[in-house]
Amino acid sequence: MSEIKIEKLGEPELKARGVLNWPIWEKGESEFPWHYDDREQCLILRGEVTVQPESGAAVRFAEGDFVTFPKGMSCTWTVHRAVRKHYQFG
Repeated sequence: MSEIKIEKLGEPELKARGVLNWPIWEKGESEFPWHYDDREQCLILRGEVTVQPESGAAVRFAEGDFVTFPKGMSCTWTVHRAVRKHYQFG
């Protein structure tokens, strides 16, 4: 299984991928387990999060980060500051 990938994408790349048309998900400060049945890509619009995979190092990301989570990963999300993101599975 691959690892969590964090990128910084410019506006032309975000537009080319259609990211700004993806659904939006929001979550307040919290901690919860999560399992990815499929790959997820997301653009963090606001907030700050740490994701701790069951195996591997914790990853922290925030506003402006484009994050890819691998299919099959189980992890724990810790939302430090309320998060708002565009997301897409598949």
